[in-house]
Amino acid sequence: MNAVDSGTTWPEAVLILGIVFAVLLLIGGAAATVLESRKAKVAAQQDADLRQLVGRYEQLAEKTLDAQQRTAADVSELRSRTASIEQILRTVD
Repeated sequence: MNAVDSGTTWPEAVLILGIVFAVLLLIGGAAATVLESRKAKVAAQQDADLRQLVGRYEQLAEKTLDAQQRTAADVSELRSRTASIEQILRTVD
């Protein structure tokens, strides 16, 4: 057997290697695109979760402020009543 009878010539081998390289390049590009897409989806989900958490925090802050204002009003009313009771007790003596 001589080199010509081997079945594959150099130009054919280069063409086959080129096609294999192009296919690998396309597969790599597709994999990178899928990976970036998944990263974007995860980032969007994290952003949505963070927005939801911030919303919950704002609601909690509003409720806490309302409770503090009610407590302050109740304490003010109790002070007023205590002062009235003290004044009544002073007049009784």
